[in-house]
Amino acid sequence: MKTSRSRSRRAAVAVALGSVLALTATACGDDGSGSGDKGSEGSGKGRIVFWDNNGGVRTDVWKQIIADFEKANPDVDVEYVGIASTEYQSKVDTAIQGGGLPDVGGVGAAMLAGFSAQDALEPLEGRLAKSPLNGLLNKDMLTSLKAAGGRDGRLYSVPTSANNGVLYYRTDLFQKAGLQAPTTWDAFFTAAAKLTNAGRNEFGYTIRGGAGSIAQALDAMYGQSGITSFWNGDRTTVNDPANVAALEKYAGLYKKATPAADVNNDFTKMVAQWDSGTIGMLNHNLGSYQDHVKAFGAAKFRGIPQPTRSDGKRVQVSNPVDGLGLFKSSKNKEAAWKFIEFAASRAENSKFNESAGQVPANTQAAQDAWVQKSEPTKLAAAALSDGSTTIVQLPYYLPDWNTISKADNEPNFQKVLLGKMSAKKFLDTLAEQLNEAQAEWKRQG
Repeated sequence: MKTSRSRSRRAAVAVALGSVLALTATACGDDGSGSGDKGSEGSGKGRIVFWDNNGGVRTDVWKQIIADFEKANPDVDVEYVGIASTEYQSKVDTAIQGGGLPDVGGVGAAMLAGFSAQDALEPLEGRLAKSPLNGLLNKDMLTSLKAAGGRDGRLYSVPTSANNGVLYYRTDLFQKAGLQAPTTWDAFFTAAAKLTNAGRNEFGYTIRGGAGSIAQALDAMYGQSGITSFWNGDRTTVNDPANVAALEKYAGLYKKATPAADVNNDFTKMVAQWDSGTIGMLNHNLGSYQDHVKAFGAAKFRGIPQPTRSDGKRVQVSNPVDGLGLFKSSKNKEAAWKFIEFAASRAENSKFNESAGQVPANTQAAQDAWVQKSEPTKLAAAALSDGSTTIVQLPYYLPDWNTISKADNEPNFQKVLLGKMSAKKFLDTLAEQLNEAQAEWKRQG
């Protein structure tokens, strides 16, 4: 596995370098030479460039925020560049190598370590300490971004939102079956069994067996086991016996309380299948809420935080936190920081997250009326701020994390569902790869 991962990383670098000329032909904002350029504070006026890491999907709301910013700061002009989420990381990596980085860009937890390891991002904790934002940003989101940033524990991205995991359930089906809300794991498994009648194509749950399956499986494992750390020293806890037992129970739902087609489900197939109307429960994130409203109307389902254990403890793995980073090569860091501060302020952060359907990072924005009216977002925001939830930080900082958690192990999880691999073998294999990646990361430190 180590050889294949190293080979894939080398191939990715080659592709990135091969596209340098194409990118720099249209690059804007900075004419520096990537991570070696330390930039400057600048005048705080003039032009800055912002790269949106989810261009198209979030273009309209970012243009509104930019218009608000330029009205409040008439001496600063923000150039917006929307980049599709699937292309963003490779474009930034290429610009780090060849020049042409923006002043500000979207920098989420999953890509943070790679950028910071190349010395491309400005540390922000000092600026934040002197900012009106200090003390107003969600602590769990800050912790996630610091943990994702690498070995120095510094803050390289100001959080804007979290796309929190949600357990959606059909209130009408639960009421008809005389079931209580699945707020505990025991209630979840009871409901999954009771709502299943395969002969009528009715199932209690839809499980994610295709792309993106590992994060959901880890969430179910740690949620049931109650283990609160991904590491015990330098050894991962993924194959702890309590996690093995939890995965056995969770994967055991496949074909007993789920459709057989679930083995190939990515999120779009899973959401579409749930919205077809005969399945009781679905794990996804806040992003699919409006799809369910269109399918059922708001009265026939709820979205609640992940279930708790019988002792009332809720444990979940870290959800994707998005944020804004200041690139070190910027020639106008003062203006770039003004933009980040403005975008993370209450009014603008609220505007962004209402559009995105996500949990605001600004704790004042999390109290706004639209959050209170959207129950899944309200409950998710509360779970992240009221002390009821323990977050297990995933090792986004490992260079091999994405490969291990996707290409290397999604096919193996399908084997578990199909009964061709034991949960223990699957988790032992995953643990071996993670321990090797952690050791390599430590050696390079």
